[in-house]
Amino acid sequence: MKLVGLTGGIGTGKSTVAAMLRAKGVCVVDADEATRAVQVPGSEGLDRIVEAFGPDLLTPSGELDRARLASIVFKDPRARQRLNAIVHPLVRAWMAERVREAAGRGEPVVVLDIPLLYESRGEEGLDAVIVVYAPPELQLRRLVELRGMSEAEARERIAAQMPIDEKRRRARYVIVNTGDLDQLRAEVERVWGQVTAGPPAADDPFSARPEDRG
Repeated sequence: MKLVGLTGGIGTGKSTVAAMLRAKGVCVVDADEATRAVQVPGSEGLDRIVEAFGPDLLTPSGELDRARLASIVFKDPRARQRLNAIVHPLVRAWMAERVREAAGRGEPVVVLDIPLLYESRGEEGLDAVIVVYAPPELQLRRLVELRGMSEAEARERIAAQMPIDEKRRRARYVIVNTGDLDQLRAEVERVWGQVTAGPPAADDPFSARPEDRG
């Protein structure tokens, strides 16, 4: 089974690319879904977040107030590091289990959709990394125009991640998302053809990662 990382930067269109890959029948394991799963009420993840940041982060129904948490961690690098130290190991373990399930089903390729791939886990165990790229000025415009962020908030979010040009430099494959959806689909087809033409992968690389073994 081949294991491929998919990443990008906020506002580059990575989630749209992931949806296009799913529409092609590709197995995609989503780090954002994993994050939500390990922060549900009653979970170890949520309990540890509340212990670290306080009960004010809970909604009246006992769920995590994600907007409130984001307003804290995107302004404070130390708070963001503290949150990542709690969440990332739990997310990796959740995703590792989904990868093992996919291997059991005989999936030929699994894509790990990880927004902070380079920042959190790196390329270890991956056969390739795909970066979805848009220049920083386009990231900023999309966040302001499409997500309704203020320019200051958008700049904070972009600055909290590794620069997109550095991610582009590191990746073996780059999907450029600067046009319309038809152009993006063509880019996805082009790059995915290159990815699937490569050599096969090693079995379950997660098994060698001590943090995933608990």
